[in-house]
Amino acid sequence: MVFMRKKTRQILSDINVTNLVDVTLVLLIIFMITAPLLQRGIEVQLPRAQAENISKQDALIVTLTKDGGFFLNDDAVADADFDRTLVRLFETAGKPPVLLRADTEIPYGRVVTCMERMKRAGIVNLGLVVESGEAR
Repeated sequence: MVFMRKKTRQILSDINVTNLVDVTLVLLIIFMITAPLLQRGIEVQLPRAQAENISKQDALIVTLTKDGGFFLNDDAVADADFDRTLVRLFETAGKPPVLLRADTEIPYGRVVTCMERMKRAGIVNLGLVVESGEAR
């Protein structure tokens, strides 16, 4: 008598995670590459000077670029709207200190004109942002 062995199929209850790990690693690499690019600000070559580090958390930052642009807290502002927008932001933020970032290639007269416009807007607490290090 020959006994036939009955083949029973077992159900696999394991999840194949190889594909999940592959996709996760690819996404991780993509995010590692793109995250520093998203945090990039306005390109300004700051002058070098020995200065203390200050907190930019509560300050209103005004940026002058070498191509003639005005930025208030990373938002582009037209030259004609600069004074009105500056006063509005300054008043709504509770009159915080203002930091001026200006490119080294901007003529000195333009920086002084911007500072004069800020003074007319009622800003008295003004700081100039520089890159720390030895002066050139």
